[in-house]
Amino acid sequence: MSVTPSIVAPPFRGRIGCDVRSGHYAVPHRYRLHLTPSSPGCLGIAVTHSLLGLDQTVPLTLLPATPDTADGGYTALRPLYEASAHQYAGPAAAPVLGDDWTGRIVSTHVPDILRDLALRFRGDGPDLVPEGREAEIEAIGDLCARRVNRAAQHAGELGLDERSAHRDPLTVLFAALGSLERRLARHPYVLGSAPTAADVQVWVTLVQLDTVHRWHLDAAAMDRVADHPALWSYAQRLAGQDEFGRHLDIDALAAGHRAHCRGREAAGGAIRIVDWPSHRLD
Repeated sequence: MSVTPSIVAPPFRGRIGCDVRSGHYAVPHRYRLHLTPSSPGCLGIAVTHSLLGLDQTVPLTLLPATPDTADGGYTALRPLYEASAHQYAGPAAAPVLGDDWTGRIVSTHVPDILRDLALRFRGDGPDLVPEGREAEIEAIGDLCARRVNRAAQHAGELGLDERSAHRDPLTVLFAALGSLERRLARHPYVLGSAPTAADVQVWVTLVQLDTVHRWHLDAAAMDRVADHPALWSYAQRLAGQDEFGRHLDIDALAAGHRAHCRGREAAGGAIRIVDWPSHRLD
């Protein structure tokens, strides 16, 4: 499978601080999220935003699934980018956490945005980054990124002969899924009895695996992927919760994937493991 890089905005890395000395301090109605349903990173931000109940505190603007400029960006975001970087010429891509007071970008970096929402704008929602669990949440995020998403992509790139000469990415993938299966066989959520940022990461990763990466895995591999009952029961249960399921647009995610993936299709895409909500968001 040949994958070309997706359009990625430059790494604006501003952070929301605790007080006015930070420059970007936490205050209601100052910041706005700009998201698109075609991005897995945006999906994770939207779920976090809903779990924390931030509709009034940090307004959210949903952009179309399909970019409206040739470079893969959005015309609506162009003023923010040009105000934030002198003579900016790249794509005006989502996600963006913008500052309505200054008309500039705070951040386009998904992990930073997720962390600042959870720590600076918790509101009445759950504690998504419990004190003392930060390292575990970071480790789960790394597992999702490298040992599930990346491994699933690489498994589609390598033929059977090539796998014998490399560390088989399917072995990495199944080990990661097995680790998550054991956790979820004991607890309703990844870190125990309550949802955390780790659940957002794992759920979005499972959505990608079952709706996007499966197209590049053969049927035998997908049978083994499906053979994790606690994991997929968890994925279905969270999809039924409004905070998760209402942001999911399968068609948009597939279109976003096709825009940058040139991989071969395999037999694994025939039937999904989970009956995901089939929303098309306006």
